[in-house]
Amino acid sequence: MQINKFLLTGVLCALVFSIKAQAQNLSGFVKSNRGEPVPAATVRLQNSSLWTISDHDGHYRIKNIKPGTYILMIKAIGFKTQEKELSIESGKETTLNVALAESTEQMETVTVTGRTIAQETNRQAFNVTAVDARKLYNTTLDISSALDRVAGVRVRESGGVGSNFNLSLNGFSGNHIRYFIDGIPMDNFGSSFQINNIPINVADRVEVYKGVVPMWLGSDALGGAVNIVTSDRYRNYVDASYSYGSFNTHRSVINAAVTSKNGFTVQLNAFQNYSDNDYKVKVEAWDIYTGAFSPAARLRRFHDTYHNETLIANIGVVDKSYADKLLLGITLGQNYKEIQTGARMEAVFGGRHRRGNIIMPSLKYKKTNIAKGLDLTINANYNLGTERNIDTLNGNFDWYGSFKPLGANGESGRTLSKYKNNNGLATAMLNYRISETQSIALSNVFSTFNRKGRDAANPANDAFQGKKKTDKNVLGLGYSIDVRDKWSATIFGKYIYQNIINEGKTAGNSSMNKIGYGTAVTYFVTPNLQLKSSYELTNRMPEANEIFGDVENQNANPGLRPEKSNNLNLGAGYGFSVNTNNNFYVAAGAVYRRSDDFIYNRLDINQARLIADNREGVSTWGGDAEVRYSYKDWLSAGTTVTYQFLRNLQKYEPEYTGVSPLYRDQMPNIPYFFGNGDVSVSLKNVGRKNNSLTIGYNLLYVHAFWLYWPSRGAKDADAEKREVAQQLSHDVNFVYSLAGGRYNVALECKNLTNADLYDNFSLQKPGRAFYLNLRYFFNKNNHN
Repeated sequence: MQINKFLLTGVLCALVFSIKAQAQNLSGFVKSNRGEPVPAATVRLQNSSLWTISDHDGHYRIKNIKPGTYILMIKAIGFKTQEKELSIESGKETTLNVALAESTEQMETVTVTGRTIAQETNRQAFNVTAVDARKLYNTTLDISSALDRVAGVRVRESGGVGSNFNLSLNGFSGNHIRYFIDGIPMDNFGSSFQINNIPINVADRVEVYKGVVPMWLGSDALGGAVNIVTSDRYRNYVDASYSYGSFNTHRSVINAAVTSKNGFTVQLNAFQNYSDNDYKVKVEAWDIYTGAFSPAARLRRFHDTYHNETLIANIGVVDKSYADKLLLGITLGQNYKEIQTGARMEAVFGGRHRRGNIIMPSLKYKKTNIAKGLDLTINANYNLGTERNIDTLNGNFDWYGSFKPLGANGESGRTLSKYKNNNGLATAMLNYRISETQSIALSNVFSTFNRKGRDAANPANDAFQGKKKTDKNVLGLGYSIDVRDKWSATIFGKYIYQNIINEGKTAGNSSMNKIGYGTAVTYFVTPNLQLKSSYELTNRMPEANEIFGDVENQNANPGLRPEKSNNLNLGAGYGFSVNTNNNFYVAAGAVYRRSDDFIYNRLDINQARLIADNREGVSTWGGDAEVRYSYKDWLSAGTTVTYQFLRNLQKYEPEYTGVSPLYRDQMPNIPYFFGNGDVSVSLKNVGRKNNSLTIGYNLLYVHAFWLYWPSRGAKDADAEKREVAQQLSHDVNFVYSLAGGRYNVALECKNLTNADLYDNFSLQKPGRAFYLNLRYFFNKNNHN
């Protein structure tokens, strides 16, 4: 009944607003001749008082136009003014898309004051930060490393390239955070396509939503979302890079597209990562034969090779009457990861490894004005990839690389499993523009999971006994009003349904549904001073890997309950200039969360694997701030700082009589105070005209934090080992660009001081490392 009411409400709203829709409107998109949206373009009907400004997608709309012939003038900073003659007919909606040519006249003396798409994204009512990925194309960063520089975000890795990672966003981490690529959930992409192996060059920008997540992302996230927006700015281009560095690390990326004048397009993204990860670590080491003990040995990792290769290809059409975009695609990839340690470095392996691949066909369709003011977006994909976990070497290794045969149980637990999770996804989004400032949207996201496989070394493995299947549907309805540079507001609701089929030793089928809602409001005191707030009652269903286990490090818990959270965000941002050359931007945000049935990972009874469990309640409060400064176009500097306090609200624990001493204790193993700083200098015409040199520095600081419950650690005789030590890392880079950016050479040094760095207790990250990066970029403008 609830879902029927939701659908009925959406249909009635659409009917009402379609009746109100006015005829004799003019709408379309303003783009550059390279195909990228042009925001803040002025669109005016000459000899009339009718005009508008294009939004961050380049879309414009002028309504209530009298029939007749007009001259439409389009102006935008950095582009040549264009005029077009058009006829407005009675009772009809007129669509006109415009491609503007870039203006190169006197550009050396022109100061461009328009906002980039990333800057426009940051002006949303939601608590969002957009990272302009294009500024990082000459680095060797992956997506997760770039996110580590955002206020409120902490990326924790267990080692080098390809290691396990966990992103914390205002204290929430793991499955509380959802990941998207171009608005499409990445839940079903498998181990071969994760944000810590996707190079930054694949993205145009990365959007980080803290707390309240927009309805159009169609997610049941609890604490936030990361949306990777890929680049479609260029129709005919090649962007290729290769890097080599310490620990025999190789990375390469190729992005390319070819688009004909009639709209036929082929798009390609390919990348690979390889590393031996054979850096030295400080570790307590025993000789497996003599028993000799070294409390602080410096030894080299010997079983940590990682590589992955991924190809994303799309073929289809763009800018057609029936589709702005219609693409059929395929994502192919594979990865190989040797497993050097367990949860602590005292457990060392020399044979354990895992493999995975992704075989994922996809469909992407988008059409604006499929009917008057109505836009439709459809995406679908299905991952046919396979995952394998291998632990068949019977014996033990020590940190010196010596092997001792022992028993027949593998190194950690004998397994030779091969399985498919058979993940499928389908999304649909309808957006109806009621007027120049108002719109209503309806979205639906359906996902399915169906694990099938076997363990040849352990046929009785319960992970493959009977059906392990989930289906989830997220339905959303939202309304938005946006008065450009004055104020905007969004209200939305979500209905989530999940069905679980679980057969085997932990058998138990169930179905559940939840309703959530939220709102986001922003107000511009001045065009450069913005206030914003947002609230959401959100729900998250348990993930398949939490319910059934992940067949590697996590046990099953079919009794998990959905978690619920009240999220409140407040924020402000202010940009100003002093003497025109000194530019400042200051932003700050505050966050409060009250989460019930909070899902967290704890160690199982043998302290060898993880298991997801519910905690009665957790509260979070904190804030983050960012300050940025630039002088003209050659100096840029900034800093961010984050503080967050997560408190346990579970009053009673199974192992205690009466009120637990952990009640109102700070949640362990979560960084609570951290920040970073950066500075870069760009020198123009170095060596010759159109060549430039950029020198950059980045600092990362993480304050020491408790590994276990603080109230327990203080009484422990070995308390000094119960915290993760303070982290301080320095990175520097030099980038030399030739021929206006066509050829680029970069040299990076990470962890300049060779500090011992640990994101997770005892799992050491690489020491000082050097990398050389070569990049070539070519773009051929396509004049249609």
